[in-house]
Amino acid sequence: MASAWTQVRAATEGDLEAVARIYEPHVLHGLATFEEVPPSAGEMATRRLGVLKLGLPYLVAEVDGEVVGYAYASVYRARAAYRHTIEDSVYLAEGMGRRGVGTALLAALITACEAGPWRQMLAIIGDSANEGSIALHRRLGFEPAGTMKAVGFKLGCWVDTVAMQRALGPGSTTPPER
Repeated sequence: MASAWTQVRAATEGDLEAVARIYEPHVLHGLATFEEVPPSAGEMATRRLGVLKLGLPYLVAEVDGEVVGYAYASVYRARAAYRHTIEDSVYLAEGMGRRGVGTALLAALITACEAGPWRQMLAIIGDSANEGSIALHRRLGFEPAGTMKAVGFKLGCWVDTVAMQRALGPGSTTPPER
């Protein structure tokens, strides 16, 4: 369960140093992301602004006043027919798994996205052995949509991605608003 002191809020520019520090070990040592060079805090700020310009949320989680995770939604694909589908990303600081922080972040992200025009949320999870992320997404209503085998090569090995999906709001039961 998340600590009573866990707070999820919109990320500010002042959070981007912490966000870059959280992401760096995932880039350098993990398979959750296929990025291989850690972006600077300045690059993370640029990325955050891109997310916000699309009207999508970019959130951080704090525990006892320290930023320990972040999550954001992004465009799944640029082509117009995909405009109602978004992709989530959730990253936690080392040692913060299994404390409810990821659940709090992803739940808040889903709620924020359901307030917008989006109808489907995808998780493209790096590494089919990423049990923590798969379990997190399953807990919040995502269902498996497939596995793409050996689509990345990182840290000396071929890496799968697992696609998971959940409806937002009415999902595909009604046409989108014009």
